[in-house]
Amino acid sequence: MFRAALLAACLALAWSDTPANCLYEDIRGTWTFQETERSGDSSLSCDALGPVVHTKTFTLSFPDTATDELGNEGTWTMVWNQGFEVNINERSYFAFSYYEGDFTSSTSYCDRTFNGWSRDKTIRNWSCFSAQKNTKVAPRTSRKVTQPLSKLHKAYKNDEKLVSDINASQTSWRAKAYPEHEKFSRYQMFLRAGGPGAVVSNPPSPAPATPQQKARVSFLPENFDWRDVEGVNYVSDVRDQGGCGSCYTFASMGQIETRLRIATRSQRQDVFSTQDVVSCSSLSQGCLGGFNYLIAGRYAMDQGVVAEECNPYTGSDDLCATDSSCSRTFVSDYSYLGGYYGACNEELMLQALVENGPLSVSYMVYDDFYNYDGGIYHHTGFKNDFNPFEMVTHAVLLVGYGVDNTTGEKFWTVKNSWGADWGEDGYFRIRRGTNECSIESMAVDITAIP
Repeated sequence: MFRAALLAACLALAWSDTPANCLYEDIRGTWTFQETERSGDSSLSCDALGPVVHTKTFTLSFPDTATDELGNEGTWTMVWNQGFEVNINERSYFAFSYYEGDFTSSTSYCDRTFNGWSRDKTIRNWSCFSAQKNTKVAPRTSRKVTQPLSKLHKAYKNDEKLVSDINASQTSWRAKAYPEHEKFSRYQMFLRAGGPGAVVSNPPSPAPATPQQKARVSFLPENFDWRDVEGVNYVSDVRDQGGCGSCYTFASMGQIETRLRIATRSQRQDVFSTQDVVSCSSLSQGCLGGFNYLIAGRYAMDQGVVAEECNPYTGSDDLCATDSSCSRTFVSDYSYLGGYYGACNEELMLQALVENGPLSVSYMVYDDFYNYDGGIYHHTGFKNDFNPFEMVTHAVLLVGYGVDNTTGEKFWTVKNSWGADWGEDGYFRIRRGTNECSIESMAVDITAIP
């Protein structure tokens, strides 16, 4: 019954959220922004553009410099392969790249955007805008989901041979079959790892570390974990996202929760509503996936986040039902680590983790990861014969790092959102220093307001 209802919901949505697939070179160049009157507030809907009052020309240059027609400079960044953000002249602009079609077959028109949102640095004076690149970009046809829906909606089945092959081939980590996984469909397991909105074929590589970056991290401790800093645990409890592709919001809320605990010396112990993001944010794709940069960062700055009881988690694409009387908590700053998408590396992550707090990160999920039971994970290359999956990108919370005493293998310690019975009490360790599964290329840093 539940599976049938989920299938009906997906068909009703037509898988139509963000199947865009735009590359850095598609976006770099000169754009014309058509912008409405700057008199709105954070409730502004940009479904319709409205009368154009401001026309601006921005040139987006390598690696992250934005310049207007008068020579004023700012910054810009890609947001995954989905859109881009420009910060210039005390204003911030974000829009998703334009596409037609759905996740199974789409055409991306990367030289134009959907209607987006702009506001000033004080989070006031909102407007809508659309952008058109001054040079044409050839349309790109892509398929983010190649499996037929009929296969995805079959029951998930544990692959005992996969588990056996993993354990026989290496000793760095252990695999096991989780009986509780078989309560999900293949589609729900696909959503647990990120969903169709997080299918990406070209994650960025880490930026080369500078001598200065290497020198700074040489003074850091060999092992560090925010669950035990002088006997204090600053990390909120592990939660379970269920069969909804909401990992991005669990990672985002977890980051804000821990940053607040650190900033207030554990005086604030908030647990924030993930359902508020799933159901209410125009920057998220609900249960089909999303991006921690937009949620831990832009949404938390623009709209703020609310306590769990203000909109309890249901794990489904419900209508927005957040209690409007609830107070909101905000962040004052956010960025991709290094300043823009593609500037991250191990050294920056180490420094930011110790100095600022846990980081929301993303990495590629392969078939073997679902069966992780403990140890230091690396992708083995084994495939699941029973459950064909797309390679997706999962958002999680980085809380620590270390070195294995026996093998000398370096690792990150990461909080997942698959419940406390999975992995190492809901956590996993993954190889560090080798960009395992792209985990060292997409970290997000924020500053929470106590």
